[in-house]
Amino acid sequence: MKLVLFYQSFTSCWNHGNAHFLRGVARELIGAGHHVSVYEPADGWSRMNALEDGGAHALQDALHLVPGVTVHSYRAGGLDIERAVDGADAVIVHEWNPPELVAAVGRQRRGARFTLLFHDTHHRAVTAPHELEQFGIEDYDGVLVFGEVLREVYRRRGWGRSVFTWHEAADATLFRPLPNLPKERDLVWIGNWGDGERADELDEFLIEPVSQLGLSARIHGVRYPQRVCEQLAARGIEYSGWLPNHCVPDAFARARFTVHVPRRPYVETLPGIPTIRMFEALACGIPLVCSPWRDVEGLFPPGSYIPVETGTEMAAALSLILRDADLAEDIVHTGLRAIRARHTCAHRVAELLAIITVLQGVAKPSNDETRVLAS
Repeated sequence: MKLVLFYQSFTSCWNHGNAHFLRGVARELIGAGHHVSVYEPADGWSRMNALEDGGAHALQDALHLVPGVTVHSYRAGGLDIERAVDGADAVIVHEWNPPELVAAVGRQRRGARFTLLFHDTHHRAVTAPHELEQFGIEDYDGVLVFGEVLREVYRRRGWGRSVFTWHEAADATLFRPLPNLPKERDLVWIGNWGDGERADELDEFLIEPVSQLGLSARIHGVRYPQRVCEQLAARGIEYSGWLPNHCVPDAFARARFTVHVPRRPYVETLPGIPTIRMFEALACGIPLVCSPWRDVEGLFPPGSYIPVETGTEMAAALSLILRDADLAEDIVHTGLRAIRARHTCAHRVAELLAIITVLQGVAKPSNDETRVLAS
Protein backbone atom coordinates (compact mmCIF):
# COMPACT_ATOMS: atom_id res chain seq x y z
CA MET A 1 0.00 0.00 0.00
CA LYS A 2 1.19 3.52 -0.77
CA LEU A 3 0.42 6.17 1.84
CA VAL A 4 0.97 9.90 1.32
CA LEU A 5 1.03 12.13 4.41
CA PHE A 6 0.78 15.94 4.45
CA TYR A 7 2.04 17.28 7.77
CA GLN A 8 3.36 20.51 9.25
CA SER A 9 6.66 18.78 9.90
CA PHE A 10 8.29 15.39 9.95
CA THR A 11 11.92 16.42 10.36
CA SER A 12 11.30 19.01 13.10
CA CYS A 13 9.76 18.32 16.50
CA TRP A 14 10.29 21.88 17.77
CA ASN A 15 7.00 22.67 19.58
CA HIS A 16 5.45 19.96 17.43
CA GLY A 17 4.76 16.80 19.39
CA ASN A 18 2.82 15.18 16.56
CA ALA A 19 6.11 14.64 14.74
CA HIS A 20 7.01 12.05 17.41
CA PHE A 21 3.92 10.00 16.64
CA LEU A 22 4.17 10.48 12.88
CA ARG A 23 7.71 9.12 12.81
CA GLY A 24 6.67 6.04 14.76
CA VAL A 25 3.70 5.41 12.49
CA ALA A 26 5.87 5.80 9.39
CA ARG A 27 8.42 3.39 10.87
CA GLU A 28 5.77 0.72 11.52
CA LEU A 29 4.13 1.14 8.12
CA ILE A 30 7.45 0.74 6.33
CA GLY A 31 8.32 -2.24 8.51
CA ALA A 32 5.05 -3.84 7.41
CA GLY A 33 6.01 -3.44 3.75
CA HIS A 34 4.12 -0.25 2.88
CA HIS A 35 5.51 2.78 1.07
CA VAL A 36 5.32 6.12 2.93
CA SER A 37 5.81 9.58 1.46
CA VAL A 38 5.65 12.68 3.66
CA TYR A 39 5.17 16.23 2.40
CA GLU A 40 6.23 19.13 4.64
CA PRO A 41 6.67 22.87 3.94
CA ALA A 42 10.30 23.96 3.66
CA ASP A 43 9.52 27.12 5.64
CA GLY A 44 7.15 25.59 8.20
CA TRP A 45 7.12 27.28 11.61
CA SER A 46 8.47 24.23 13.44
CA ARG A 47 11.40 23.80 11.08
CA MET A 48 12.26 27.51 10.97
CA ASN A 49 12.18 27.81 14.75
CA ALA A 50 14.35 24.71 15.11
CA LEU A 51 16.94 26.24 12.82
CA GLU A 52 16.84 29.51 14.75
CA ASP A 53 17.27 27.50 17.94
CA GLY A 54 20.47 25.96 16.60
CA GLY A 55 18.84 22.72 15.59
CA ALA A 56 20.28 22.17 12.12
CA HIS A 57 22.12 19.05 13.29
CA ALA A 58 18.98 17.69 14.96
CA LEU A 59 16.99 18.18 11.76
CA GLN A 60 19.64 16.30 9.82
CA ASP A 61 19.56 13.49 12.38
CA ALA A 62 15.77 13.28 12.06
CA LEU A 63 16.05 12.41 8.37
CA HIS A 64 17.78 9.16 9.38
CA LEU A 65 15.44 8.21 12.24
CA VAL A 66 13.02 6.35 9.97
CA PRO A 67 14.89 4.42 7.28
CA GLY A 68 12.92 4.09 4.07
CA VAL A 69 10.61 7.07 4.47
CA THR A 70 10.51 9.55 1.59
CA VAL A 71 10.32 13.16 2.77
CA HIS A 72 9.44 15.88 0.27
CA SER A 73 10.05 19.51 1.21
CA TYR A 74 8.10 22.09 -0.78
CA ARG A 75 7.81 25.86 -1.04
CA ALA A 76 4.52 27.78 -0.93
CA GLY A 77 2.86 27.55 -4.33
CA GLY A 78 5.30 24.90 -5.49
CA LEU A 79 3.43 21.76 -4.50
CA ASP A 80 1.93 19.67 -7.32
CA ILE A 81 -0.80 17.88 -5.37
CA GLU A 82 -1.96 15.79 -8.31
CA ARG A 83 1.54 14.42 -8.73
CA ALA A 84 2.01 13.97 -4.97
CA VAL A 85 -1.04 11.72 -4.60
CA ASP A 86 -0.57 9.85 -7.84
CA GLY A 87 -0.81 6.13 -7.19
CA ALA A 88 -1.70 6.58 -3.52
CA ASP A 89 -3.95 4.10 -1.75
CA ALA A 90 -4.47 6.37 1.25
CA VAL A 91 -3.74 10.04 1.97
CA ILE A 92 -3.70 11.70 5.40
CA VAL A 93 -3.75 15.49 5.85
CA HIS A 94 -2.95 16.99 9.24
CA GLU A 95 -5.00 19.88 10.63
CA TRP A 96 -1.97 22.19 11.02
CA ASN A 97 -1.79 22.54 7.25
CA PRO A 98 -3.18 25.74 5.65
CA PRO A 99 -6.91 25.54 4.89
CA GLU A 100 -6.11 26.03 1.21
CA LEU A 101 -4.02 22.87 1.14
CA VAL A 102 -6.62 20.88 3.05
CA ALA A 103 -9.31 21.90 0.57
CA ALA A 104 -7.07 21.37 -2.47
CA VAL A 105 -6.28 17.78 -1.48
CA GLY A 106 -10.00 17.27 -0.91
CA ARG A 107 -10.77 18.43 -4.45
CA GLN A 108 -8.15 16.03 -5.76
CA ARG A 109 -10.09 13.22 -4.09
CA ARG A 110 -13.06 13.78 -6.38
CA GLY A 111 -13.08 10.94 -8.87
CA ALA A 112 -9.88 9.46 -7.44
CA ARG A 113 -9.60 6.03 -5.84
CA PHE A 114 -7.49 6.74 -2.74
CA THR A 115 -8.95 6.97 0.76
CA LEU A 116 -8.60 10.48 2.20
CA LEU A 117 -8.37 11.19 5.94
CA PHE A 118 -8.18 14.42 7.95
CA HIS A 119 -6.11 14.14 11.16
CA ASP A 120 -6.85 16.37 14.17
CA THR A 121 -4.44 16.35 17.15
CA HIS A 122 -5.23 19.68 18.79
CA HIS A 123 -7.86 21.41 20.91
CA ARG A 124 -8.90 24.03 18.35
CA ALA A 125 -12.19 22.23 17.74
CA VAL A 126 -13.33 23.53 21.14
CA THR A 127 -11.09 26.54 21.78
CA ALA A 128 -11.14 28.04 18.26
CA PRO A 129 -13.84 26.24 16.23
CA HIS A 130 -13.97 29.09 13.72
CA GLU A 131 -10.49 28.09 12.58
CA LEU A 132 -11.50 24.51 11.83
CA GLU A 133 -14.65 25.68 10.09
CA GLN A 134 -12.37 27.18 7.44
CA PHE A 135 -11.30 23.69 6.38
CA GLY A 136 -13.29 22.16 3.57
CA ILE A 137 -13.32 18.49 4.52
CA GLU A 138 -16.56 17.55 2.82
CA ASP A 139 -14.57 15.55 0.23
CA TYR A 140 -12.73 13.58 2.91
CA ASP A 141 -13.72 9.98 3.52
CA GLY A 142 -13.07 10.21 7.25
CA VAL A 143 -11.53 12.07 10.15
CA LEU A 144 -8.97 10.78 12.67
CA VAL A 145 -9.09 12.45 16.10
CA PHE A 146 -6.86 11.71 19.07
CA GLY A 147 -9.54 11.27 21.70
CA GLU A 148 -13.12 10.10 22.11
CA VAL A 149 -14.23 13.46 23.49
CA LEU A 150 -12.98 15.15 20.32
CA ARG A 151 -14.84 12.62 18.20
CA GLU A 152 -18.01 13.67 20.00
CA VAL A 153 -17.28 17.33 19.17
CA TYR A 154 -16.99 16.48 15.47
CA ARG A 155 -20.14 14.40 15.63
CA ARG A 156 -22.17 17.18 17.27
CA ARG A 157 -20.96 19.78 14.80
CA GLY A 158 -21.53 17.53 11.80
CA TRP A 159 -17.89 17.73 10.70
CA GLY A 160 -16.75 14.83 8.57
CA ARG A 161 -18.51 11.84 7.07
CA SER A 162 -17.06 9.29 9.49
CA VAL A 163 -15.00 10.13 12.57
CA PHE A 164 -12.60 7.68 14.21
CA THR A 165 -10.81 7.88 17.53
CA TRP A 166 -7.11 7.32 16.84
CA HIS A 167 -5.01 7.98 19.92
CA GLU A 168 -1.38 8.92 19.83
CA ALA A 169 1.10 6.32 21.09
CA ALA A 170 4.74 5.63 21.83
CA ASP A 171 7.27 4.88 19.14
CA ALA A 172 8.48 1.80 20.99
CA THR A 173 11.55 1.40 18.79
CA LEU A 174 12.87 4.72 20.06
CA PHE A 175 11.15 5.02 23.45
CA ARG A 176 12.33 2.16 25.63
CA PRO A 177 14.02 1.69 29.01
CA LEU A 178 17.77 2.33 29.14
CA PRO A 179 18.57 0.79 32.53
CA ASN A 180 22.36 0.97 32.20
CA LEU A 181 22.51 4.76 32.19
CA PRO A 182 23.37 6.39 35.55
CA LYS A 183 20.84 8.56 37.40
CA GLU A 184 21.99 12.18 37.33
CA ARG A 185 19.00 13.98 38.84
CA ASP A 186 15.73 13.44 40.64
CA LEU A 187 13.29 14.88 38.13
CA VAL A 188 13.21 15.73 34.46
CA TRP A 189 10.24 17.44 32.85
CA ILE A 190 9.98 17.74 29.10
CA GLY A 191 7.29 20.05 27.79
CA ASN A 192 6.78 23.37 26.07
CA TRP A 193 5.41 26.52 27.66
CA GLY A 194 2.20 26.18 25.67
CA ASP A 195 1.14 29.84 25.39
CA GLY A 196 0.52 29.97 29.12
CA GLU A 197 -2.17 27.26 28.94
CA ARG A 198 -0.67 25.55 31.99
CA ALA A 199 1.27 28.36 33.65
CA ASP A 200 -0.51 28.04 37.00
CA GLU A 201 -0.37 24.26 36.84
CA LEU A 202 3.39 24.24 36.22
CA ASP A 203 3.88 26.48 39.22
CA GLU A 204 1.72 24.34 41.52
CA PHE A 205 2.61 20.85 40.33
CA LEU A 206 6.20 21.25 39.19
CA ILE A 207 8.07 24.31 40.39
CA GLU A 208 6.73 24.47 43.95
CA PRO A 209 7.09 20.74 44.78
CA VAL A 210 10.63 20.66 43.38
CA SER A 211 11.55 23.73 45.40
CA GLN A 212 9.85 22.46 48.55
CA LEU A 213 11.61 19.08 48.43
CA GLY A 214 14.95 20.47 47.28
CA LEU A 215 15.03 18.13 44.30
CA SER A 216 17.62 18.24 41.55
CA ALA A 217 15.57 18.97 38.46
CA ARG A 218 15.90 19.85 34.80
CA ILE A 219 13.25 21.25 32.46
CA HIS A 220 13.39 20.99 28.67
CA GLY A 221 11.05 22.85 26.34
CA VAL A 222 10.60 25.94 24.21
CA ARG A 223 8.89 29.34 24.34
CA TYR A 224 9.44 29.87 28.06
CA PRO A 225 9.23 33.61 28.90
CA GLN A 226 12.31 35.22 30.41
CA ARG A 227 10.48 35.85 33.68
CA VAL A 228 9.76 32.12 34.00
CA CYS A 229 13.37 31.21 33.23
CA GLU A 230 14.45 33.61 35.97
CA GLN A 231 11.92 32.04 38.35
CA LEU A 232 13.29 28.58 37.61
CA ALA A 233 16.86 29.71 38.21
CA ALA A 234 15.87 31.33 41.51
CA ARG A 235 14.38 27.99 42.62
CA GLY A 236 17.48 26.06 41.63
CA ILE A 237 15.81 24.37 38.65
CA GLU A 238 17.93 23.93 35.54
CA TYR A 239 16.26 25.12 32.33
CA SER A 240 17.91 23.55 29.28
CA GLY A 241 15.76 24.65 26.35
CA TRP A 242 14.75 22.50 23.40
CA LEU A 243 15.59 18.82 23.50
CA PRO A 244 15.15 17.05 20.12
CA ASN A 245 12.75 14.20 20.59
CA HIS A 246 15.13 11.40 19.71
CA CYS A 247 17.26 12.49 22.70
CA VAL A 248 14.39 12.19 25.18
CA PRO A 249 14.79 8.49 26.12
CA ASP A 250 18.31 9.26 27.33
CA ALA A 251 17.00 12.18 29.42
CA PHE A 252 14.28 10.03 30.99
CA ALA A 253 16.77 7.27 31.78
CA ARG A 254 19.01 9.68 33.71
CA ALA A 255 16.21 10.87 36.04
CA ARG A 256 14.41 9.13 38.89
CA PHE A 257 10.92 10.28 37.93
CA THR A 258 8.90 12.71 35.83
CA VAL A 259 5.46 14.34 35.93
CA HIS A 260 2.57 14.79 33.52
CA VAL A 261 1.11 18.31 33.49
CA PRO A 262 -1.48 18.57 30.69
CA ARG A 263 -2.54 21.88 29.23
CA ARG A 264 -5.76 23.32 30.62
CA PRO A 265 -7.98 22.55 27.58
CA TYR A 266 -7.22 18.84 27.98
CA VAL A 267 -8.39 18.97 31.57
CA GLU A 268 -11.43 21.22 31.27
CA THR A 269 -12.88 20.79 27.77
CA LEU A 270 -11.22 17.70 26.27
CA PRO A 271 -10.80 15.33 29.21
CA GLY A 272 -9.25 11.97 28.58
CA ILE A 273 -6.62 13.05 26.06
CA PRO A 274 -3.10 12.66 27.48
CA THR A 275 -0.09 14.40 26.05
CA ILE A 276 2.14 12.16 23.95
CA ARG A 277 4.79 12.60 26.64
CA MET A 278 2.72 10.39 28.91
CA PHE A 279 2.88 7.50 26.46
CA GLU A 280 6.57 8.08 25.91
CA ALA A 281 7.46 8.36 29.60
CA LEU A 282 5.71 5.10 30.44
CA ALA A 283 7.40 3.43 27.46
CA CYS A 284 10.79 4.54 28.82
CA GLY A 285 10.13 2.97 32.21
CA ILE A 286 10.31 6.11 34.34
CA PRO A 287 7.96 6.54 37.35
CA LEU A 288 5.28 9.10 36.52
CA VAL A 289 3.08 11.35 38.69
CA CYS A 290 0.12 13.10 37.07
CA SER A 291 -1.43 16.44 37.97
CA PRO A 292 -5.27 16.45 37.78
CA TRP A 293 -6.27 14.61 34.62
CA ARG A 294 -9.19 12.26 34.07
CA ASP A 295 -8.48 9.06 32.20
CA VAL A 296 -12.12 8.83 31.12
CA GLU A 297 -11.35 6.31 28.37
CA GLY A 298 -9.47 3.95 30.67
CA LEU A 299 -6.31 4.08 28.59
CA PHE A 300 -4.04 3.20 31.50
CA PRO A 301 -4.72 0.64 34.26
CA PRO A 302 -4.46 1.66 37.92
CA GLY A 303 -0.87 1.67 39.06
CA SER A 304 0.58 2.92 35.76
CA TYR A 305 1.20 6.28 37.42
CA ILE A 306 0.35 8.13 40.62
CA PRO A 307 -2.54 10.60 40.25
CA VAL A 308 -2.61 13.70 42.46
CA GLU A 309 -5.09 16.54 42.93
CA THR A 310 -3.01 19.26 44.60
CA GLY A 311 0.54 20.53 44.72
CA THR A 312 0.82 19.20 48.25
CA GLU A 313 -0.12 15.73 47.04
CA MET A 314 2.41 16.06 44.22
CA ALA A 315 5.21 16.80 46.68
CA ALA A 316 4.13 13.85 48.84
CA ALA A 317 4.05 11.49 45.84
CA LEU A 318 7.49 12.52 44.60
CA SER A 319 8.89 12.11 48.08
CA LEU A 320 7.29 8.67 48.35
CA ILE A 321 8.88 7.49 45.09
CA LEU A 322 12.28 8.63 46.34
CA ARG A 323 11.84 6.64 49.55
CA ASP A 324 10.12 3.52 48.22
CA ALA A 325 12.11 1.75 45.51
CA ASP A 326 9.63 -1.14 45.36
CA LEU A 327 6.75 1.22 44.66
CA ALA A 328 8.75 2.95 41.92
CA GLU A 329 9.51 -0.40 40.34
CA ASP A 330 5.85 -1.47 40.46
CA ILE A 331 4.79 1.76 38.71
CA VAL A 332 7.40 1.23 36.02
CA HIS A 333 6.36 -2.35 35.32
CA THR A 334 2.64 -1.55 35.24
CA GLY A 335 3.16 1.40 32.91
CA LEU A 336 5.40 -0.59 30.58
CA ARG A 337 2.87 -3.41 30.38
CA ALA A 338 0.12 -0.92 29.49
CA ILE A 339 2.15 0.60 26.67
CA ARG A 340 3.31 -2.70 25.23
CA ALA A 341 -0.19 -4.16 25.37
CA ARG A 342 -2.13 -1.26 23.83
CA HIS A 343 -0.24 1.92 23.08
CA THR A 344 2.62 1.50 20.63
CA CYS A 345 2.73 2.90 17.12
CA ALA A 346 2.44 -0.69 15.90
CA HIS A 347 -0.99 -0.83 17.55
CA ARG A 348 -1.99 2.44 15.91
CA VAL A 349 -0.88 1.29 12.48
CA ALA A 350 -3.04 -1.81 12.84
CA GLU A 351 -5.97 0.46 13.74
CA LEU A 352 -5.23 2.79 10.83
CA LEU A 353 -5.15 -0.04 8.30
CA ALA A 354 -8.43 -1.37 9.71
CA ILE A 355 -10.01 2.09 9.36
CA ILE A 356 -8.84 2.35 5.76
CA THR A 357 -10.27 -1.09 5.05
CA VAL A 358 -13.62 -0.09 6.52
CA LEU A 359 -13.75 3.10 4.48
CA GLN A 360 -12.77 1.37 1.27
CA GLY A 361 -15.70 -0.95 1.79
CA VAL A 362 -18.20 1.92 2.09
CA ALA A 363 -19.03 3.82 -1.08
CA LYS A 364 -20.59 6.93 0.45
CA PRO A 365 -20.94 7.07 4.24
CA SER A 366 -23.73 9.35 5.41
CA ASN A 367 -22.96 12.55 7.31
CA ASP A 368 -24.46 11.02 10.45
CA GLU A 369 -22.50 7.82 10.20
CA THR A 370 -19.74 7.47 12.75
CA ARG A 371 -17.45 4.54 13.40
CA VAL A 372 -14.94 4.13 16.17
CA LEU A 373 -12.36 1.39 16.33
CA ALA A 374 -11.35 0.75 19.94
CA SER A 375 -7.63 0.68 20.61
